[in-house]
Amino acid sequence: MNFKILFFFFLLFTNINIFADESVGVDTNASQQELLVAQAKKESAKFNRMQVLKKKLTKLQTQISNENMWVKSYASYLTSIDVKNNLDSIDKRIKYLSKHVKNEENRDELNALINKQNILTSQVGKLKENFSIAPFSDLITPPKMDKIPEISNPFDILSGLSLIKTFDSNLEEYKKKKETLASLITILHKELEVYRKFASLDEKNNYKPIMKQVQTQLDMFKRALDTMNVTMDVYQKRLDLAEIGINKSIKKQMYGLIKIGAIILFIFVIFFLLKLMVKKYITDNERFYMANKIITFTNFTIIILVLFFNYIENAGYIVTILGFASAGIAIAMKDWFMSILGWLVIVFGGSIHVGDRIRVDLEGMKYVGDVLDISLLRMTILEDITLTSIMQNRRAGRIIFIPNNYIFTHMIANYTHNSLKTVWDGIKITITFDSNHKKAMHLAKEITKKYSKGYTDITRKQLNKLRQNYSLKNTNVEPRIYSFIASNGLDIEAWYLTNAYGTLTLRSVISADIVDAFNKEDDITIAYPTQKLNVSMHSADEIEHNHELV
Repeated sequence: MNFKILFFFFLLFTNINIFADESVGVDTNASQQELLVAQAKKESAKFNRMQVLKKKLTKLQTQISNENMWVKSYASYLTSIDVKNNLDSIDKRIKYLSKHVKNEENRDELNALINKQNILTSQVGKLKENFSIAPFSDLITPPKMDKIPEISNPFDILSGLSLIKTFDSNLEEYKKKKETLASLITILHKELEVYRKFASLDEKNNYKPIMKQVQTQLDMFKRALDTMNVTMDVYQKRLDLAEIGINKSIKKQMYGLIKIGAIILFIFVIFFLLKLMVKKYITDNERFYMANKIITFTNFTIIILVLFFNYIENAGYIVTILGFASAGIAIAMKDWFMSILGWLVIVFGGSIHVGDRIRVDLEGMKYVGDVLDISLLRMTILEDITLTSIMQNRRAGRIIFIPNNYIFTHMIANYTHNSLKTVWDGIKITITFDSNHKKAMHLAKEITKKYSKGYTDITRKQLNKLRQNYSLKNTNVEPRIYSFIASNGLDIEAWYLTNAYGTLTLRSVISADIVDAFNKEDDITIAYPTQKLNVSMHSADEIEHNHELV
């Protein structure tokens, strides 16, 4: 830069010397030289000033980045205006050419204009801003506030808190837009001031059009900022009212939740005390278990009803829900629904109790065991070693889960229903046809009487109690002995009463005693599959048969 200034002064003084040589020979006036030097210094200062302003302008234009959302929106607006003006001029030209086509050149121009019109029209739809006088409508419009949802249950509390957080986030975002616009306006003021200084230094008025454009842009941004200031006040007040309403609803639900929690805690305490009383005054295990189950079921039913009627205010709405729910359950959850219904039949019907020994026929298999639990959906039994296990399953000790709905569709036999704790069990032993069957039957009866006497007396008392609920015709409890003709002998059937939970023990003892008693008698022979050969002794001479020796 210093070199340029020195070169400028060199040319200036050279011109002065040439002018002096071409004059009439008289030396140049000193005042004129001083005037030229002063003018040269003034031009140099002006040049330096403009260089400083250019650097400042470059820095300001760098701050006004094209990434700024407001600048991009304004640029889109200007582009839309240019496209609109071009479309208007093209439309006028197309209308003119459509009426005054004279030659092939006009027709080609018309086709080109139509193609250009289609291209510009498609580009207009891709622009963010339209031809409105408010180019920042999307930016100055605050986020839309949807209808505030009603917080009617505790699960909506999280939704309410999330909505408040969303409102705060939207407000902060809107504030950032406003701050960005205010910062942009400040920079544009500085840019306009620079252009004004340029205009004061420029005698040709080259910067006035640019100043006008910057001033127009600045005015539009100021109007947008004024709109945002007014809009933000209204928007913030709306958000405050919405947050107050949400917080009020949340407090109401929290209070209701605390109240319901206190009620549920009180219900739990009451039923806990009931369980303690039941445990203290009911000594029978079966009755205690059933009472405990009923108390637990009642407890949870009351809690569900409290929650149900607390959060659903419209009774008609409840009926509608129950109607659709029952239809849905009947179709989609038929097995569950039937299991619950079966549980009601089992519990309130009293056909099966915890501790009963039952037999269940499932898919061709038979399971005999003791009932461990009767839940809402299934019964749980422990498979014991029984005659069924020995003769059919060949394994025992399994935990069997039986859906409650099987009580309607499958065979379930209860060996210990009500007060009855004994069952009839029978032993079959076969003797030969030539045995003394009357003595055999007598021995079998005496042995069974001996071992089943205690169970016989117990059963007699149990049947007398059972008469209160059922019509009993045959109450004979004495051992019964039968004889039947079989293919390989005479079957002696000995039937007696025994403990329902220990049939195999007594069966084993009685079987061994009967066998010992029969073996001691000479005229009683236990039969088993045998073959008898009758051998006839004939002459030792050879016999001729059909001319052959046999």
